[in-house]
This record gives sequence, C-alpha cells and structure tokens, in this order.
Amino acid sequence: MKVKIAEVIGFCFGVERAIDIALKASKEGEVFTLGPLIHNKEVIEDLEKKGIKIANSIEEIKSKKMIIRAHGAPPSIYEEAKIFEKEIYDGTCPYVKLVQNKAKELFEEGYEVVIIGKKEHPEIKGVLGYIQNKGIVITSEEDVHKYDFNKKRIGIVVQTTFREDIFLNIVNRILEKSFEIKIFNTRCPDTKLRQKNTRELAKECDVMIIVGGKDSSNTKRLFEISKKYSKKAYHIEKPEEIKKEWFKNANSVGVAGGSSTPKEIVLKVKEIIENID
Repeated sequence: MKVKIAEVIGFCFGVERAIDIALKASKEGEVFTLGPLIHNKEVIEDLEKKGIKIANSIEEIKSKKMIIRAHGAPPSIYEEAKIFEKEIYDGTCPYVKLVQNKAKELFEEGYEVVIIGKKEHPEIKGVLGYIQNKGIVITSEEDVHKYDFNKKRIGIVVQTTFREDIFLNIVNRILEKSFEIKIFNTRCPDTKLRQKNTRELAKECDVMIIVGGKDSSNTKRLFEISKKYSKKAYHIEKPEEIKKEWFKNANSVGVAGGSSTPKEIVLKVKEIIENID
C-alpha cells in the first residue's frame, strides 16, 4: 500500500503568526484569548500549559493582556477591550483582515454586501461587525434564491477558507439576478493551494485521511473535497483514531492536513499507515 502526502502540510502563515503573538504575550504570565486562538484541540491544550487560556467574554479575562484570535473579531470587541483597559495583542490573520477591510470598503461605497461563507463561523461574525451587521451571508446556491438582487449594486467577499467550486457557483447564481457586481476574491492563498493539492491527491488515491480539528472550517473543506474525489475519506484529529479496516484492499492512501494541524502530527499519521500489516 503506497502512502502519499500532500505537498503543503503544517501551520499556515496566519496560524503560525497567531501562535507566535500569543507566546510573546504570555512571556510575563498568564494571558487570555477571546475564544480559541485556532481550531485545533491538541495545539490549544499545549498553549494552555504555557499560560495561554481561553475566555468566552472580555469580563472573564483576568489578565491585563488580551489576545484576538486568528479568525478576527468585530470592532465592538476592540472598543469593549479599551473600556476594560486591556492591552490587545491582535492575532487576526492578515488574510482575514483583508476580508474585513474589503467588506467595509464595499459597504462605504454603497454596495449591498454579500459574504459567501458559513454564518456561524467566527470569521464571518467578525466581518459582519465591520459593516454594521447589515451584510447578507450566503452559504449555498439555494441561499441565493432567498434574496432579491434585481437592480441592486452587489459587493461580494468570501470567507478565507471557503471551497472554490461552491464560491464560483454562488457567484454565477448571483450574476444571473443582479444589475451590478463588484467581487473581491478574498480566499486565502494557502487554502487555495491545500484544496488544490487535496483534490489532486484524492483523484489518485483509494483512501484519503484528512488530519485536523473537527471544528476547523478549512479542514472540513479538505474532507468534503476528499469525499467527492476519492473512494473513501476519513477526518481524524489525532493518529490514535486510525482504524486498520479503513485500508482493506486499498492500493494507495493520501494524507493531508488542515492549516492549524502541526506538521509532525500529519507525518505521524503517514508513518502509522505505512506500518499497518
């Protein structure tokens, strides 16, 4: 059984940057992130051991220092942090910051802003805050039919980790109904490359193993792509979840990891699969 690994594995730039910022903030004692810094349980547990705790609200933050998670936050959070006299360490991924800025730009230019992404994702909640929570969030082609876009100026941004094929299909549906459209393709370059790698790998392999947090949006997208193009696909968070029966009669296995999955965990998964009898 041949085991192939995706070309791009390990932390993406935004995740690595957020972790570095958090570790810097924690040098002088315990600090808190508002919500999980990233979507990976093992990494979060490791950060907690280093004094980086999670709070669900600013009121819960017991330290002077406060960290904004990689997914970003709405302007109201920054304002509230000032009221509580917190020192802010901003771990917002620069690509997420781009979505925020472009959405705000479209809103100020008078466009009705459409955000293509998952409504409950923290990144989207943050972006909505930059346009006074007046944007339309669309997740699927079916959602497009819920709104009247006729004779309206529509401005579009997209969640950094959203699937490219679904994004393009949604845009095409909006194009059919709209008068004027301005689009910023704000998908993250790392996400684009990982999704491309995973798609190519899934086409070649009988079984795909996607490694990453179950709450991780970008990891879920890799799993969706794998299910579409490979015979079998499994989403795991850690090597211990691997089951021998998954690989029965398989000639080739592909392994890929989300952008918040440590490189060593992906390599460990590959090693375990290679040693299956």
